[in-house]
Amino acid sequence: MTKLQVRAFLYQLGSFTIFFFLGRYLAITYTGLTGIWISATSAIAATLIAPKFQAVKTKDGEKLFMKWIFIKGIREIG
Repeated sequence: MTKLQVRAFLYQLGSFTIFFFLGRYLAITYTGLTGIWISATSAIAATLIAPKFQAVKTKDGEKLFMKWIFIKGIREIG
């Protein structure tokens, strides 16, 4: 794995973790879900909401890109 692929993986993992725990907190606080359903709901929501990161080899070298449902198109990350 290249340096940018590792960075993309860590960004993906970090964003999923943040949205998972936020979703878990909201599910516990505002719903009547119990047991495994809290974690399952949080995992599904985090998977759908978290931005997706990917390292791509282009003609200018390897670059890191992000796609998110709340922004239009694909953005290049520094």
